[in-house]
Amino acid sequence: MTVKKVAVVEWSPKGVHHREDYLAEEVAVALVYNGISHVVMMCTPQSLDAFAIGFSLSEGIIQRPEQIYGITVSPHSLGIEVHIELSSRCFMELKQRRRALAGRTGCGLCGTEQLTMLPTPTQSLPFTQYFSLSYLESALEQIKYQQPIGQQTACTHVAAWVNEQGKVCAGFEDIGRHVALDKLLGARAGASWAMSGCVLISSRASYEIVQKAISCGVEIVCAASAATQRAVDLAEEYGLTLVGFSRGNRAVVYTHAQRVIN
Repeated sequence: MTVKKVAVVEWSPKGVHHREDYLAEEVAVALVYNGISHVVMMCTPQSLDAFAIGFSLSEGIIQRPEQIYGITVSPHSLGIEVHIELSSRCFMELKQRRRALAGRTGCGLCGTEQLTMLPTPTQSLPFTQYFSLSYLESALEQIKYQQPIGQQTACTHVAAWVNEQGKVCAGFEDIGRHVALDKLLGARAGASWAMSGCVLISSRASYEIVQKAISCGVEIVCAASAATQRAVDLAEEYGLTLVGFSRGNRAVVYTHAQRVIN
């Protein structure tokens, strides 16, 4: 179950009304690598295989999906454990830089022990992809169908892949924008629909969003809201085209505008 029905009391200028409302389920999900718990995130409990792959890629734990040998999802009374079997080499590297963090809905860096441990991309992006901003209005309409929980509860983010023809090929929702993006990046790894296009995300563009996109080779990110200064700096340095205020009839291109056209 990802949506729960509850009784609420609604106040408005028209009076007080008793009615039913819908809440998105929020579950503690632990990612466990080769038997060692690495991170706990509050998530919407669906598409957890894709989340495990995307998180592993975007955090630099693996470089290719093939370096994960198996994924097992195990429900528990306190939440869900996702057991990930890593290659020996990846696991040894993970142990050397392992950090214990307890993630909350809006936080991607909670628990990082030192400033030098902040994740950064390893290389700049090539310039191989292009996107027409004229497709944004259609793409924003399409992603509504990728967000059934959000349509009921109004409390999830969605991250979608839009191809160069403006078609939404895949979309994933979650209470956490970083988790929604990780789910998309995990599904995108090796998918035929991910050859060209951009990420469209229904949130602001923070440092973590940009870092994850660059780490997974995404060249264009369109965010529904603003970008932060740190996100723009990172996008500029590593060659990401970052677009904010993607509202259909308006968009603000912060960096590397040569990839986008009218």
